[in-house]
Amino acid sequence: MGQNDLMGTAEDFADQFLRVTKQYLPHVARLCLISTFLEDGIRMWFQWSEQRDYIDTTWSCGYLLASSFVFLNLLGQLTGCVLVLSRNFVQYACFGLFGIIALQTIAYSILWDLKFLMRNLALGGGLLLLLAESRSEGKSMFAGVPTMRESSPKQYMQLGGRVLLVLMFMTLLHFDASFFSIVQNIVGTALMILVAIGFKTKLAALTLVVWLFAINVYFNAFWTIPVYKPMHDFLKYDFFQTMSVIGGLLLVVALGPGGVSMDEKKKEW
Repeated sequence: MGQNDLMGTAEDFADQFLRVTKQYLPHVARLCLISTFLEDGIRMWFQWSEQRDYIDTTWSCGYLLASSFVFLNLLGQLTGCVLVLSRNFVQYACFGLFGIIALQTIAYSILWDLKFLMRNLALGGGLLLLLAESRSEGKSMFAGVPTMRESSPKQYMQLGGRVLLVLMFMTLLHFDASFFSIVQNIVGTALMILVAIGFKTKLAALTLVVWLFAINVYFNAFWTIPVYKPMHDFLKYDFFQTMSVIGGLLLVVALGPGGVSMDEKKKEW
């Protein structure tokens, strides 16, 4: 079997997967995408005093401001999750969650940690895709009305979302000389580039979903660590952040790459 035959078989499998799951995939994608915010909002409730004391100690802002920060995180994230899952005011929910990401990036000094900054940017990429999806749903109510000019922001949101999503995979690259690491880096980087430029996008994104999920379950198995150990919380945070990026990639699989992509340009040729 030649390379083209293999690629064709893989694409047929991806198309079959989409046909079987098209009713459920967007819902699963949204649930995965907001899982980080859902988990973090619940964490704010159960670790209220620890989170408040951390902010107070780090910024010397006092009990009241530190408590307000924790409350804003809790309320903003859980409200945003409920709105996204119920498909109400999705655009406002996305903007609110963007604000939470920005707030946490500053409050927890993520700006100076490249790995966590890239993961937060990847999370923002997932929200951009969610925003693009909600815009397309809004436009569908006006079927027959020319919207080419209005749809271009949506296309660039999809492009920005795809590019930001691949940043998550970059944080998983291992720079050592083992055979497995070299293969993982080469294959992973190739898939990232395909998703970013929008070539064979659905197949590449679906492959990345499987790859990321396997890595996530293997490396971030927080359920195997006792709750009282700090590593439990660290792995749990990593696990749900990766699940959010998987949700973003599933949206790419469900919706396609958008107008600014090689897949769309090929149709014009």
